[in-house]
Amino acid sequence: MEPIIETRDLTKRFGGTLAVDRLNLTVPRGAIMALLGDNGAGKTTTLRMLTGLLPPDAGSARMLGQDCWAAAVALRSRVAYVPERPRFYDWMTVAEIGWFAAGFHSEPYLPRFEEWTRKFQLDPKARLKNLSKGQYAKVGLALALAVDPEVLILDEPTSGLDLLVRREFLGSMVGLAAEGRTIIISSHQIAEVERVASHVAFLAHGRLLLTAPLDEVRRRIVRLQLRYETQAPDPAVLGAVLERNGSGKQWRAVLQDPRTDAVEALRAAEGIHDMELSALSLEEIYCALLARKEDGK
Repeated sequence: MEPIIETRDLTKRFGGTLAVDRLNLTVPRGAIMALLGDNGAGKTTTLRMLTGLLPPDAGSARMLGQDCWAAAVALRSRVAYVPERPRFYDWMTVAEIGWFAAGFHSEPYLPRFEEWTRKFQLDPKARLKNLSKGQYAKVGLALALAVDPEVLILDEPTSGLDLLVRREFLGSMVGLAAEGRTIIISSHQIAEVERVASHVAFLAHGRLLLTAPLDEVRRRIVRLQLRYETQAPDPAVLGAVLERNGSGKQWRAVLQDPRTDAVEALRAAEGIHDMELSALSLEEIYCALLARKEDGK
């Protein structure tokens, strides 16, 4: 698939802190890429380099075939960015903030903004300071979508929203991607974005742990559990072991890229019973990857 975003060894330091460490990431057209990790993982710094708000210290970032830093101004007519905590002139009404923003954009901007506010059921006469957190977030999204962007970048878009509002907000991303837009969602709410993501990238301490289409991630990282009679399996022959636990004769392990022949041989081995391979949630996958990284494996 055509890559819309590509980073190669993208690196950013703040003093002695390495915020993003040699990040290699590819996002295809029409993807909903979930950039996942805890606070401080490097997600926001990565997004700020992609949007041309920060220059990289090393490596490169390209979007829509152009360098994100060198062509930042040109890309702003094709890329929309909603930060984690957008701030507007709160004394304005919904209609007034759209009119104000339209002064920085081409003629179709205002009609598109008004259309999105109708879709989001926002009262054009409501003052921003009186809106709920969910409504305020929708104003930010309407302002971004009024650009008619090819790429939409959202940093922690559901932070502080109620559960039902978060679900509705994330569900709307699927429709936007179906229109051909490419979307990046940065979040530490891993379980929530699992519902809408087509691709995922896990970050920890500025390093990329794993990136792949969601279906591929679920195939590559699995839980193997079984019961044995006399001798526990040797996990080293089964694939990369991210976690291993169990008690008594019950044995469990989380494997990355399990070796099919070794798994099938184990299934047929004497004294092995109730063997099962099962998928993990994205949150479980992230915890397993992070535990392995912190163990230095």
